[in-house]
Formats: sequence, structure tokens, C-alpha cells
Amino acid sequence: MAADGTLGALTLVLGGARSGKSGFAEDLVAQSGLVPVYLATGQAGDEEMTARIARHRARRGDEWTTVEESIELAAALAREAAPDRAVLVDCLTLWLSNVIAAGADVDGACAALAAALDRVEGPVVLVSNEVGQGIVPDNELARAFRDHAGLLHQAVAGIADEVYFVTAGLATRLKPR
Repeated sequence: MAADGTLGALTLVLGGARSGKSGFAEDLVAQSGLVPVYLATGQAGDEEMTARIARHRARRGDEWTTVEESIELAAALAREAAPDRAVLVDCLTLWLSNVIAAGADVDGACAALAAALDRVEGPVVLVSNEVGQGIVPDNELARAFRDHAGLLHQAVAGIADEVYFVTAGLATRLKPR
């Protein structure tokens, strides 16, 4: 967020699991003064994920509009973004998992997302898990996921106005310096 309190057109928030990245991103959107829209990519496929989604909704409160879109993220952003709204996408790695599981063209979906982010009409904050800092996964699917996530993060960070990395609830600004 700029020194004057305005939210950049595109902000990427990276971090590990339970790092505080979602809460940090929610605070950025809330502080913008714009209408907050939560674009959720997760799916409640089991009890644990259902409970996780419920906790996130409760933390945000009723002032947020929640839109669920697990695969067609580029289209959802085109539909939901507006100058008077701040859209929070949580999260890119869940979306990427959904695209892979659906057998869709991952490279095409990532390219469509990057193109959509270049055209959005209002501020967007994207949350994503940084998965490339651990050991090399032992199977092909996990390695492909890690590689796709890393390339997606590089593409989004390249066009983002601001990039943050969150660890232990503390955000480090990576871009701009």
C-alpha cells in the first residue's frame, strides 16, 4: 500500500502455510476504503476445508462480498473488478490445483490470468502459497505443481505494482523497494 494509503492496481502476497498472508491481504483491502470483494478459489471438498472456509468467512465479516470461482478466475476478475471495489483472490495455488485436477491447459490458464490482470478495472490483491522453498518433491505431479506455481508467481510478480512476502505474520515488501 502506498504511503498515502492507496492500494496499488495489482498486489501479490506470498507466504507459506499459516504464515498470516491471508490476514495481511485482507487488511490491505480493508484499509483501501473500497468495497471489499473476496474471490475464493477453494472448494469445500472435505470437513477440514469446510471448517477452514467458515473461519475465513467469519474473520472477514459481513461487509465482504464473497464470490466463489475455482477455475474460471480470469473471467471472474473481469466480471468483479471495478474502480470502486478491491478484489482479493485467495488463493492462486488453490486455483492452480483446481486447474491441474480438471485436466485443463495450465499454461493457457496462467496466460489468460496474466492477460486479465493487465486489463482489470480496479485494484486486485492476490494471495498465493510459496511452495518452492522446500525439498524437491518425490513425484512428477508435485514437481509439476511446484514448477507451475513458481512460473505463475514470477509472471504475476513481474506485472504487480507491489509484492509482499509474509512469514510468521510479518510482511516484507519485495516490490517496489
